[in-house]
Amino acid sequence: MISQVAAAAAAIALGGAPAATPGVTSTTITIGGTIPISGPAAAYGSVGRGADAYFKYVNSKGGVFGRKIDYKYLDDEFDVAKTITLTRQLVEQDQVLAIFNSVGTEHALAIRSYLNDRQVPQLFIGSGVSKLATEHAKYPWSMGYLPSFAGEGAIYGRYVASHQRQARIAVLYENSDFGKDMLNGLRHGLGGKAKIVGTQAYEITDTDVSSQMAKLRSTGADTLMLFATPQFAIFGYVGAFRLGWHPHVYVTSVSISPDIMKIARVASSRKQVEGSVSIAFVKDPTSKQWARDKAVRLYKSILQRFLPSAKPDDVFNYYGMAVAYTMVDTLKKAGRNLTRAGVLRSATHLDEANPFLLPGLRIKTSPSDYYPIDRVKLARYERGQWQFFGKFVSARD
Repeated sequence: MISQVAAAAAAIALGGAPAATPGVTSTTITIGGTIPISGPAAAYGSVGRGADAYFKYVNSKGGVFGRKIDYKYLDDEFDVAKTITLTRQLVEQDQVLAIFNSVGTEHALAIRSYLNDRQVPQLFIGSGVSKLATEHAKYPWSMGYLPSFAGEGAIYGRYVASHQRQARIAVLYENSDFGKDMLNGLRHGLGGKAKIVGTQAYEITDTDVSSQMAKLRSTGADTLMLFATPQFAIFGYVGAFRLGWHPHVYVTSVSISPDIMKIARVASSRKQVEGSVSIAFVKDPTSKQWARDKAVRLYKSILQRFLPSAKPDDVFNYYGMAVAYTMVDTLKKAGRNLTRAGVLRSATHLDEANPFLLPGLRIKTSPSDYYPIDRVKLARYERGQWQFFGKFVSARD
C-alpha cells in the first residue's frame, strides 16, 4: 500500500497525472469573451448581457452536469487593440475554458492566431466573415455563428436581379472584412444584372457619413444597401432623409433589431424605413406572431428574472440567448470530463434544434463545415415590424 502511494506521488512529481483543464472545476465552468459594452458598437452590448442571463437561468436549473457556468464578458469598446489585450487576460489570467461569443469581425481575426496557437476554442463568434469558415483547416479552433456575410450580400443581389432588374444601386459599407464580404457577395449575387452605380466606405471611428451619403445620392441610385453596424445604419437612414432621398433600402441583418429600426424611424421618418429588406434567422420576440411561442415566453421570463432592466424589444438580448443555448448544448455534448479538445469536437459535430431560431432551421456543423447557420429568410419592415416572406434561402458564399 505504501509503495503504491509512493508510486502515485512520483508519477505526479514527474508530470504523470493528467493536467487540470483550464476553466473547469468540480463546480464551475469558466468561459469568456469581449463585447462592446461602450464605444461605437455599444448596441451589441446586449449580446453579452442576454447570453449571461441565459447562463444564469441554466445555472438555476443545476448548470451543466452540476457545474455552474461563469461567463466573463469584458468591454473592448469595439477597439481591436483592447480585444487582443482582454483576450490574453481571459486566457492567461482568468484561465477560461473557451472564448465564446466575442463580437466583431476584425476583432475575431486579430485574436485567431493567438487562440489557435494555444488550442483555446474560439466559439460562436459574432461574425459571419467568410475567412472563419473557409480557413477552418488552418484555424480549426475558431468558429463563427452568424450566417455568411458574403452569402447575405449574395441573397440581396439575387433578389434585386429577380425583382428589380433595372435597379441603380448605391452601397454604404464598413471598410473592413465585414463590409467587403457583403459588397463582394452582392456583386456575385447580381450576376451582371442591375447596376452598382456608387460605393462609399466609412471607418468605424467616423462620427458622420454625410459626405458619403451625398456622393451616393448624386449617382441617381434608386436602391441603397446599408452594409453597416447599427450606429452607421441609423446614420445612413438619417443621411438619406436629410438629402430628400428615398431609395429602396436593404440593411444588413446585424443592424435590424426593432429598437434600432425604431431609432432610425424616429430620427428620419416612417416612409424612410418602411419597406426595408433584410434577412433573419431568429424569431422576433416583439412580433405578435410569436407571442405564445415557448422560446419567446422563456426569453421574456429570463429577462424579467435575471435582467430586469433590459428592454424586450432589444433583440440583441434574444440573439445572446440563442447563441448561449448553442454553447450550453456544446458543453453538454462534450460530456462530464471537459477538455478544450472535447469542447471543440462537440462544437464541430452539432445537429441542434435551437428553439430561439425560426422553425425549420437547425444548427449543423462538421469538421469540414464551419457554418452553423446556412439558411435564412428574407424579411420586410412594415408598420414597425419585420415580416418574413418567401421560403428559406441559402446563405452560403
